[in-house]
Amino acid sequence: MLMHLLLFIALALTVFHFYIRYRRIGRLASAIPGPSPYPFIGNMLSFDISSPVSMWLVLRQLSNQYYPITRVWMTTEALYSVRHPDDVEIALTSRKTIDKGWVYKYLHPWLRTGLLTSSGEKWRHRRKILTPAFHFNILRKYMDITQEQGEKLIKFLQCDGKESVQSLIPFCSKFTLNIICGNPFVIKIFNIQQIKFCKSKSAMGVALDSLDTKTIEKYKQAIYKIGEITVYRMPRPYIHDWMLKLVPFLPINRHRKQALSILHEFTAKVLKERKEYHDRTGNKYLQDLTEEDKDGDDDVYMGCKKRLAMLDLLLSAEKDGLIDDEGIKEEVDTFTFEGHDTTGMAMTFILMLLAENKNAQDKARDEVNEMLKKNNGILGIAEVQELHYLERCIKESMRLYPPVPTIFRDVSEDLQLKHGLIPSGSCVVCHFYDLHRDPNFWDEPDKFDPDRFLLENSSKRHPFAYIPFSAGSRNCIGQKFALLELKSILGRILQNFYLEPVTRLADIKLIADLVLRPSEPVHLKFVKIEKNT
Repeated sequence: MLMHLLLFIALALTVFHFYIRYRRIGRLASAIPGPSPYPFIGNMLSFDISSPVSMWLVLRQLSNQYYPITRVWMTTEALYSVRHPDDVEIALTSRKTIDKGWVYKYLHPWLRTGLLTSSGEKWRHRRKILTPAFHFNILRKYMDITQEQGEKLIKFLQCDGKESVQSLIPFCSKFTLNIICGNPFVIKIFNIQQIKFCKSKSAMGVALDSLDTKTIEKYKQAIYKIGEITVYRMPRPYIHDWMLKLVPFLPINRHRKQALSILHEFTAKVLKERKEYHDRTGNKYLQDLTEEDKDGDDDVYMGCKKRLAMLDLLLSAEKDGLIDDEGIKEEVDTFTFEGHDTTGMAMTFILMLLAENKNAQDKARDEVNEMLKKNNGILGIAEVQELHYLERCIKESMRLYPPVPTIFRDVSEDLQLKHGLIPSGSCVVCHFYDLHRDPNFWDEPDKFDPDRFLLENSSKRHPFAYIPFSAGSRNCIGQKFALLELKSILGRILQNFYLEPVTRLADIKLIADLVLRPSEPVHLKFVKIEKNT
């Protein structure tokens, strides 16, 4: 009897294997180059996925070994990786790939189905609601907050005296989170207006009270934990949510529950305080949000100028019946994460590259100082837009270290790429990190050279050889704001400090994560520029 059962199981597994690998989807997958899969488990045991560092190296290895397209079997499904600009262009602009890949379902407990993770008509509806948040007049208001936080960042560094060595990742994310908190979403939720003066006459810095500092740190650590869990599950698709529910005592469940509680509590507080603000002001600021603020009225109750942006647009849409309370929470979660974490990591790598490339640093500083001299020390949105060399430095940094290095898209119908046919129901992976370093499109691809982005050098380049904000209809909705924010903050830093490397980029290891991160802390020295009085 036992022998018959074993034979039946063996026969069933064999039939299942042939069904998966030799049906149409399997035959099309076999036509794409890639590592040989094992029966049933595919390529799950073919690579070292023991750590985020090793996972990152596996992705790089596959991308280079099977250029320009490869296929990897994930148990019953094949995953297709593309990095040639022609293929990436088709993958990101086709209507057949409008939906995000299966990996994003691991973010649903946190972000639910907001703009990043939603699909179909819901995504189109949300995009339409949120697009006005990045109207030029709204960006002007964003820049007021960015300038305020830039000044506080400078004071924070000056509090250390002539030199300040910072752990860059928490340093950068702190201020990009403050910009988001003080601007699109949170009105004094972290009491960021409070300034404590140092006893030293030479400097003063910004300080959050102890409770708020803990809240910020818990929020950031919760994001990192969700990222770790997501990356852990990516190469282990056999771990389903229903399995986790059966064994709630597992560490992965405990950590996820704790992180989600922190993240959603943060969101609830944001939404509650903003609603209370509009109740106190009679909702008068929920009208004509994209109109320019001509009267310049201060919000006397709040003690600062009114801040109208993302959350206000969502609250206005709620009053019009276009979105509900849960929908607003989805978008606050999404934009608080995307608005600070990706920009914070971009800022980290830009500072490190400028520190290691003194000529570029000096040239960018000269440009900033000349602009300040011409405009009486003002570095507003008009002036920031004229910092062309600094912008080229930022673009070159995001070429070498794109904040979001990898994206996933589901294929709803057969998709014909230049280098292969991707069957319906599959998932396509675009690796921006490798795309941006492809020697077929970039001379000396690992070299930092901002002049690659001079018009005469970039006009003939493939338009999809450089896409740090993704491309197509699902490109980054906040990319203009991110670029303005980075230019404004970096301009103030360059005006006031020389940058010297402590951790070198050649010595860091990168990890697979939601955004591009080093595996260990990185440090940089800020040396105060003594100015003539």
